[in-house]
Amino acid sequence: MELIVESLNITTGGSRIAILSEQSASLLDVHSSDRIRITYGSQQMIAIANIAANFPQNRIGLYDETASALGVKEDETVNVQLAPLPESLFNVRAKLRGERLREKDIVTIVNDVVERHLSTVEIAAFLTALSIHGLSASENEALSRAMVATGKTLSFGEAPILDKHSVGGIPGDKTSMLVVPIVAAAGFTIPKTSSRAITSPAGTADRVETLCPVNLSINEIKDVVSKTNGCLVWGGALELAPADDLFIQVEYPLGIDPMLLPSILSKKKAIGATHVVIDIPTGMGAKIKTRTEAYTLASDFVDLGKRLDLNIQCALTFGDQPLGCSIGPALEAKEALTTLMGGGPPDLREKAVSLAGMLFEMVGVENGRAKAEDMLDSGKAEKKMREIIGAQGGNPAVKPDELPVGAEKAEVRSEHAGKVIWLSTEDIVRIAREAGAPKEKGAGIVLHAKLGETVHKDEVLFEVYAERSSKLASALEIAGQLLPIVLTKKPAEKMILDQVPEKLSHEKSFMLDR
Repeated sequence: MELIVESLNITTGGSRIAILSEQSASLLDVHSSDRIRITYGSQQMIAIANIAANFPQNRIGLYDETASALGVKEDETVNVQLAPLPESLFNVRAKLRGERLREKDIVTIVNDVVERHLSTVEIAAFLTALSIHGLSASENEALSRAMVATGKTLSFGEAPILDKHSVGGIPGDKTSMLVVPIVAAAGFTIPKTSSRAITSPAGTADRVETLCPVNLSINEIKDVVSKTNGCLVWGGALELAPADDLFIQVEYPLGIDPMLLPSILSKKKAIGATHVVIDIPTGMGAKIKTRTEAYTLASDFVDLGKRLDLNIQCALTFGDQPLGCSIGPALEAKEALTTLMGGGPPDLREKAVSLAGMLFEMVGVENGRAKAEDMLDSGKAEKKMREIIGAQGGNPAVKPDELPVGAEKAEVRSEHAGKVIWLSTEDIVRIAREAGAPKEKGAGIVLHAKLGETVHKDEVLFEVYAERSSKLASALEIAGQLLPIVLTKKPAEKMILDQVPEKLSHEKSFMLDR
């Protein structure tokens, strides 16, 4: 059927969708969410059909992504036909039945996800099936390889190429901002691509962006790495394992994360890493709650790494409270820079030198921790970080106090004296996001009390920073209801940590950050 293009001038976020009138759909025997093949000259593509009651019969409405993929303009004519169901949909249905998928089945699914041949509903069904039935080792490998094959890859020359990654789960984890310059200062290559926050107050890319640009092209990344041995960039625009980004868009609203392993390791493989340390924060405040769960996950990472020819070591790290004292993009960048300059909180320093030391020992350096400490204490890591900042287009002479934090500020004080016995990372995340983080870079929290510390009556527990007074007021209201820091003199004085149903009605947060 020949139809005239009507440009809708609306984006869908990547999905290829076309709108048909009820009359046109009936003539084509197309139902809502069916696939249609649109042909324009020599160009052809598959789109998902939406049906509108009052849409003109002789026209087809194209969203920006669909029109751009075809190269078609307003009022031009295209040919539209009903498209057959893709083979990948039958593989999705097989996984829903609990069947194990073969490599070629998974390749077909990933290809169709990247080509937008599967609808959001069908991708959701696939991810739900993975969450319910799990993934075998061979399925994890096939998914990882297919996700690498459908995107771009990077090469930085001779091995070893080092990398560090956290599975996420605790706020304030700005470790990469120390590990990268420590490792690069020692002469090793460590190209770090990072994510932006999904559910946390800051991702590594959000933090680094307060110091320098992070949205670099592949050629720009290669140039930075050739000059400095390292980089700290956002990986979202590089099309490394692009299927992963499409899967994450669906995982987040569903509150599931069945593809944690292939998601992380496909991107490490795509960037050419050979030796990777995986940080697994473990504890009541983290995504991974128990050591048993953490050991299982670590074993799975090591096994999948071997299948992908990656040397993987995992670190089970303390996850009962935030790392360092600052939570929020600019506040965390300020703390990371201060630590590189010889100050900063001891737990941040300890974690950074430990992880960097593991990387050093993986590539044959004896006493890797001592090597990491030397890079930090000698000032070489700070110098290297400033080189990276400059190479990425920032001010290499920036001082921590020059980073702009929220002008609106308030203190939350203790109502009585006692020792900190409980610190809810979930509540701290909620308060920081209520203050505006990560979208408002200067927003966040600075903790003045952490686990085991003694606090006097009316002493500051934490400060809240915001860029707008309305956001500060909202964050303080939430802080007053949640009471994220629990104090007690004796265990018997505070035996109830929370109650169900909760006094404050809110959904438990789902942590998906990489």
